[in-house]
Amino acid sequence: MKRRAWLTLGAVVLGGGGIVTYAVASPSGDHGATGQAKRSPKVYDLTLKGAETGKAELPQTDTKQFSLLGVTWDSATKRLHGTAQVRTHSLKTGEWSAWRDLEVNADPLEDPKERATTRGASEPLWVGPSDGVQVQVVRKNGTTSSNLPKGLSVSLVDPGVVTEAETKAEPAAYVAGTVAETSASPTDSVSPSDSTGAAPTDSASASASDSASASDSAPASPSDSASTSASPSATTPTAPTTPPARPSTVPQPPIVSRAGWGADESRSPDPSEYNDDVKAVFVHHTDTAVDYTCDQSAAQVRGIYLYHTSPKKDANGKVIEEAWNDVGYNFLVDKCGTIFEGRKGGVDQPVLGAHTYGSNRESAGIAVLGTYTTTGASNAALASVARIAAWKLGQYGADPAGTVQLTAGATQKNYSGTSFVAGNKYTFNRISGHRDGFNTQCPGNSLYAQLPTIRSWAAGPVQGLKVASVTGATLSGSTYYTKSALTVKWTATTPGSLIKNFQLLVDGKPVATTSGTATSASATVAAGQHTVAVRAVHQSGKTTTTAALNVAAETTAPTFTTTPKLALRGGTVNTTAVPVTLSWKATDDTALRSVELLSPTTATFGPTTTSSSRTAKSGTASTWSMRANDYAGNSRTSSPSYTPVILQESSAVKSGSWTTRSSSSYLGGKSYSSGSKGASLTWTFTGRSAAWVVSRASTSGQAYVYVDGTKVATVDLKSSATQYRQAIWTKTWSSSAKHTVKIVVVGTSGRPTITTDGLVYIK
Repeated sequence: MKRRAWLTLGAVVLGGGGIVTYAVASPSGDHGATGQAKRSPKVYDLTLKGAETGKAELPQTDTKQFSLLGVTWDSATKRLHGTAQVRTHSLKTGEWSAWRDLEVNADPLEDPKERATTRGASEPLWVGPSDGVQVQVVRKNGTTSSNLPKGLSVSLVDPGVVTEAETKAEPAAYVAGTVAETSASPTDSVSPSDSTGAAPTDSASASASDSASASDSAPASPSDSASTSASPSATTPTAPTTPPARPSTVPQPPIVSRAGWGADESRSPDPSEYNDDVKAVFVHHTDTAVDYTCDQSAAQVRGIYLYHTSPKKDANGKVIEEAWNDVGYNFLVDKCGTIFEGRKGGVDQPVLGAHTYGSNRESAGIAVLGTYTTTGASNAALASVARIAAWKLGQYGADPAGTVQLTAGATQKNYSGTSFVAGNKYTFNRISGHRDGFNTQCPGNSLYAQLPTIRSWAAGPVQGLKVASVTGATLSGSTYYTKSALTVKWTATTPGSLIKNFQLLVDGKPVATTSGTATSASATVAAGQHTVAVRAVHQSGKTTTTAALNVAAETTAPTFTTTPKLALRGGTVNTTAVPVTLSWKATDDTALRSVELLSPTTATFGPTTTSSSRTAKSGTASTWSMRANDYAGNSRTSSPSYTPVILQESSAVKSGSWTTRSSSSYLGGKSYSSGSKGASLTWTFTGRSAAWVVSRASTSGQAYVYVDGTKVATVDLKSSATQYRQAIWTKTWSSSAKHTVKIVVVGTSGRPTITTDGLVYIK
């Protein structure tokens, strides 16, 4: 899509001598959808102009879609002492963004000859598909040494649509909007150039220290042995011999090739240069927006490449300022964890990059797409940085968690104020941040704080490994009980992409091996006592093992050493419910877990419980089914049947004087009452438990109880409150047999009367 736009430039005098220059590419009426047909990448330069007073205008300009931009100026030997800010007009929302700062203190070129012929530039900023831009460059107030460098331009980069994946992506919707804060009207149309100024290396840098830049000149050049080739020289060098690729101690992660992200290799004609080895890895961020979608990552990498490799041309197309010969980073990683090949020369080679001033000769550079000053990088990004760092360092036998002595390639200070002298050796972490080598905030405070995590993930062993659960087994105390099969689940904080495998150990030996992304494994264990653990094997070969779990495997069911039995107990008797005690005893050869009552009602009891007060339906045979369970999952059921029977008073053999009483409070509506000393009632039955049922009151007397002809109890029926149908005396035998129960009136002085409701027994 092409849009009519105008670029308005002006200058505003600030207090203390500061000046703002700005450019606005304003939208026109062409609002068609961009589509996703393949589109060639383009770079446009728009010149920034300013004056101490008044305005300057650029004639009306046709501008096309862009997604990345940066500010460039004449000569990399000059520094931009000021602040460069941009606003962009989004094709997706139709809105203008807030002002965003560009990082202008990028790493300088290490070769002084190249600095003299190459443009200075800010770091590029990814803004997403846009069609309008406003730029302001504010110089430092009140100083005469802070004049803005000549040749200020904004480079707009359209990475185009190159790969098949990009052609399938949905195009951004266009929403019309109005341009704010323009200071002039459009004038005559001028066609922009399709090229841009040269670009720098890395990310969110802080202002260069005085030791790195005391004036508009770049830092002092390093010795020839430490200098890098960040931009092309006037003469094409002879292609060096590509060293053989070295094997690594860890697997190579998946890497999107330069062809995969759409690199135009004609922009990088110079042969690659190689270091002797890779002693360290420097982590960067690209200082671009983090709100990109991962299907934009390839375009973002391509945009950075275009920005770095586009020279400045005059109106006749003649190159007047050189560009870099390639992207500066060796690898780039997006927030979804996709790894992109950066500088050409072979991902398995020690390619000389241009990413960390003074340390390029002994290192590789990995940049995470985005800005991580206040927000940390995603775990996916951290995992991929760890993988590529471990792989590169593993080619040279280096421990990612270790340190190394690097030879300084430049005299300067880093972000923390540590001074380096060219040619001297200094200690670095094998995985360091850009700020450890140069005076820059890169890779941002948040990502820098995540470097210890990257080191531990890259070096191993697996971190945070622990058993989360065991299924198919039940824990009791410190032991898991199972019949034989169990499944162990685990968690780890190290990403699975860095883990070779997990092993399930039984008695110290692997019985199951899974992938590094698995979270569980199953095993079958033989009867007996065992230990079970999980071992994680890091891609480095280092291992870590969880604490061993005690496991007992057994298949023997519990035993009812006492079959569930029913016995009558004291309490209120009804014609439908008789108070009983259910008793049992269960044991297991290993560990009893519970005993369940399955019928005629349900309940669950602990392993040490042996009785329970219940009620039973009278006159009906009921199955009292119970199941004993052990912790391994074995069980045994016992289901005896019992019938409570109510014998009314009228069914007894009477002796002496008895009176019949009627009341709904009595069992069956009637009872026998007697105050005659020696009067008796006798019941004969076959059963295993019996209970005498009576009424009680304050005037009730006493009675003797005889069982099978033997006096066994004297029962006092006196009660402060009147109670009916009370089982006042009970007797239980070990087995069912024929028994005789005889009740004899004592004739207690002052309260001789007893009232009986009958006898209940269980058969």
